[in-house]
Amino acid sequence: MKLLPFGHCLALAAFALTGLLNADAALARAEYKIATGPEQGTAFRVGRDLGKWVAPAADLDLTALPSDGSLENIQRLRYEVGVKFALVQSDVYQSLLDRAATGDRAAEQLIRPLRIILPLYDEEIYFVARADAPFNYVHEIRDQRINAGPQKSDSALTAATVYRALFGERIGEDRISNFSNEEALIRLVTDKSVDVVVLVAGQPSKLLADMKPEAGKYIKLLHVDPKAPDSVKVAKGYSTQIIRAANYPHLLTDDVPALAVKSVLVTYDYDVKNTQSNMIRFARSLCQNFARLKQEGHAKWQHVNLELPSLPKGWSYYPPVEHELRSCGKNSRAKMPGKRPNAVRRQ
Repeated sequence: MKLLPFGHCLALAAFALTGLLNADAALARAEYKIATGPEQGTAFRVGRDLGKWVAPAADLDLTALPSDGSLENIQRLRYEVGVKFALVQSDVYQSLLDRAATGDRAAEQLIRPLRIILPLYDEEIYFVARADAPFNYVHEIRDQRINAGPQKSDSALTAATVYRALFGERIGEDRISNFSNEEALIRLVTDKSVDVVVLVAGQPSKLLADMKPEAGKYIKLLHVDPKAPDSVKVAKGYSTQIIRAANYPHLLTDDVPALAVKSVLVTYDYDVKNTQSNMIRFARSLCQNFARLKQEGHAKWQHVNLELPSLPKGWSYYPPVEHELRSCGKNSRAKMPGKRPNAVRRQ
């Protein structure tokens, strides 16, 4: 048997050692998932940004999971192995808290151990009507045939909540439909079996932004009148934002005042030391890479800041990351990425 020269043996040994070290590093990196929303939506792209720009510097692999919306995200966070983060609309979160407070045990089990990492951005609520509809405001949609979106989707839950806040009653069963946004918009202008389409999406919404130049001849966006008595009833849990005409040149000639709902980054109240360490490193990396998110991530990062506001009654921040984010948020202009934090090996 021919023996290799001594130098070659050393090189092979070094190569093997490097492979072992790389394998050990791979084992040290935790594989986490974040439940987001539909693949074409804002939430999925925001989750993907966190996986690309924040997780690696925290020695985490973070995969964005598409979903049907906030309720599914909460359920996956609670019960699916590896899902450590979820993007949730604030009205859905508050709805579960309200149900839990009335004795709903299923809602209580879902929401009780959840904690807030960071309030993120507002997603606009679009009320789309035919261009020739005899109404122009959201507070005028009572008794119209409303497509709320697929059942259990964020749009459906938000449409039901806003309607109840406006008019003190549910949308009538003969007045509500649950078609996809695409199918509902077609029905809106063809067979006219739908009068109003409700959809929730951070602007620019791809579905509306990609419309053909003649779209404005067939559909319009309803305005929110903040001075209308009915509109005041919706103030709790929602904000008023401006849908920019520049984002929808084929649909709008002027800006449109609209309702918006806050999206929040949520986790579980983990008490395992390794998981807490991973979460702290994630928060530290978020601080260090926040400027990069703003520069290279989804446009909605421009509307996020790291200063943690006071939360509504019944909401709680996740303590292990709260200190990191509060320290970072003292200066709203986050620094560019610095030295990578030291890795903490999982046990």
